[in-house]
Amino acid sequence: MSGGASAPKPLPSSGPKSLREMPHPLATSSSEEMGPALTPSPDLLLPRSIADKDLSLPNGTPVDTSSPASSSSLLNRLQLDDDLDVETRDLFVTVDDPKKHVCTMETYITYRVTTKTTRAEFDLPEYSVRRRYQDFDWLRNKLEESQPTHLIPPLPEKFVVKGVVDRFSEEFVETRRKALDKFLKRITDHPVLSFNEHFNVFLTAKDLNAYKKQGMALLSKMGESVKYVTGGYKLRSRPLEFAAIGDYLDTFSLKLGTIDRIAQRIIKEQLEYLVELREYGPVYSTWGGLEVELSEPLEGVSACIGNCCTALEELSEDMTEDFLPVLREYILYAESMKNVLKKRDQVQAEYEAKLEAVALKREDRPKVPADVEKCQDRVECFNADLKADMERWQNNKRQDFRQLLMGMADKNIQYYEKCLTAWESIIPLLQDKPETK
Repeated sequence: MSGGASAPKPLPSSGPKSLREMPHPLATSSSEEMGPALTPSPDLLLPRSIADKDLSLPNGTPVDTSSPASSSSLLNRLQLDDDLDVETRDLFVTVDDPKKHVCTMETYITYRVTTKTTRAEFDLPEYSVRRRYQDFDWLRNKLEESQPTHLIPPLPEKFVVKGVVDRFSEEFVETRRKALDKFLKRITDHPVLSFNEHFNVFLTAKDLNAYKKQGMALLSKMGESVKYVTGGYKLRSRPLEFAAIGDYLDTFSLKLGTIDRIAQRIIKEQLEYLVELREYGPVYSTWGGLEVELSEPLEGVSACIGNCCTALEELSEDMTEDFLPVLREYILYAESMKNVLKKRDQVQAEYEAKLEAVALKREDRPKVPADVEKCQDRVECFNADLKADMERWQNNKRQDFRQLLMGMADKNIQYYEKCLTAWESIIPLLQDKPETK
């Protein structure tokens, strides 16, 4: 995504994409064999006669079936989908310009949030506000409250280990800025969350504290109904499709957590090796001062080791700043999806309990009670929203990890090429020189 470098092309508001147009992530074509779990099939769409109807979700969110949701992922940086991206977007958000604030009671960092849009929901085409981490946290909490059926992107962890990471260092602040920028871009890309009133306030309000004090006043009816679902209902069993999603998320979290731990150990060992190399290279230079005939090749070896140190330092920085944050984001993403699954289970359990209560009365009721119908609507809303968000998350995940692994491969190739070039450069110095006549 271009991130607001230039004014977006004026377009009418795209609106949310119809959930009925989104294929289920577990579905496969009937003519093909079952593929890996959670592989979406683009072939399963509802007939046009159904998809073209005017629709709205049970939570009251209008659904515009005339325009698709725009794609979003790091693949845009590869310029594989830039043309489509620019033409379909009508909201651009970027996070930049971190600044340190020192007050009597606390020290904190704020970030500039710039918005450019052509949506009618905004009074102005461009906004620029400053936000600190706790403001981003407020936004995420509000999205969870008002859109409980949707997957809310995770924020980077707030707390760091004191004495290990300096949260005011340039490296840490830049890593957090990138994560916060990605957080807002994921919301911007979402066909429902991007229209949330709290998101609008976050992007436009000069004084956000006034809105924070309103508390529950801005919660939607859907949010309230789900928020107050008690945990007294026990779910018999998840439907197979959601059980498969839960099993996948457990395995995914386990594998990604293992990769994260090993990657951190590798980086730690690289840094320890780097310390040894920095002590190792100068020894050859000192030795060269004592051996006149060997001084040139020894100095060459010392310089070669220095070049290898620089290359290894760059590789370690790339892994720390680019590789690890993506792993951690998706570990948190999986936990967020698990939380949405649990909410869905609670609503289904409540629905099952109400059905049982009606059946036990043994009365001939020609019509299902209104509270049971409302509960059924909430279950269907959860199912549709969760499957649509899982589809979107899977697409983003495939694109993000393809970009991540391509970058990791490229960085490693560059590292070994630099080391190879450094060692090849000293071979002429080590070879026997021909005797002069």
